[in-house]
Amino acid sequence: MKIFQSISLAIFTMMAATPAFAHGMSEADKQKILDAGIWEYIELGTTHMLTGYDHLLFLFGVMFFLTRFGEIVKFITAFTIGHSITLVFATLLGIKANYFLIDAVIALTVCYKGFDNIDGFKRYLNVKRPNLLWMVFGFGLIHGFGLSTRLQQLPLGDDAGLIARILAFNVGVEVGQILALTVMLVVLAGWRKTASFAKFSNAANVGLIVVGGLLLLMQLHGYLHTSHPDEFPLNKDDHSHVHQDMAAPKVNPLEGYGKRIMLEPKTEPKNDVHRHGDGQPHRH
Repeated sequence: MKIFQSISLAIFTMMAATPAFAHGMSEADKQKILDAGIWEYIELGTTHMLTGYDHLLFLFGVMFFLTRFGEIVKFITAFTIGHSITLVFATLLGIKANYFLIDAVIALTVCYKGFDNIDGFKRYLNVKRPNLLWMVFGFGLIHGFGLSTRLQQLPLGDDAGLIARILAFNVGVEVGQILALTVMLVVLAGWRKTASFAKFSNAANVGLIVVGGLLLLMQLHGYLHTSHPDEFPLNKDDHSHVHQDMAAPKVNPLEGYGKRIMLEPKTEPKNDVHRHGDGQPHRH
């Protein structure tokens, strides 16, 4: 269980340390891309993929039990074709959707793969699992649409270089995917040789389901606050400030409270003069 706890801690540490959670686009990336060329779009696509934790978790789930090179190529190719189709065509045609909802669906794909890896369809639903190759291709379409919603937040323009920029971004995504898959293959290949793989593989995939569920809740939270801001007592700026204040360290949790609070019971001074029944003044 220590291995599973370490993996979970590493995942959440990476999430907390990165402002552009999942595959969000930072303000620095947006500014950088204004005058960017083809190489900058490739670089952006690469970093975008490597910081897309939902994409990486899904790929990790796909790779978990694959051992033969032919199987790996087949499934990764299906995923690549799927996300390339929606990334390119959705961006070209300007097809948009609320990116929080798209990311919520992507989080569900992480849960699905973890559930599939523990043979959940047979064990818990008593049904035959869907064809995995077609499911990976379909999920690739969803992941590509998520990438497109983020790419369309950039000032892409409508000139002749638009297609080249989109394709360059997609090439960068593929480069990032290859780098991530290489690390996964090395980690999984080494882990399979140890006795702990059979013991903890089920726990690791349950962890995928749990993390995917947390990602789902986070994205739904973002969707509700952006699509129905009037239904919440705080506006967007106040809501952001509240979270910042909650994260900021405080020396005293009661600091700033106007009324003085006595935290210790009041005691009599030790050197006061007083009298008892004999009437003689004295001190204790």
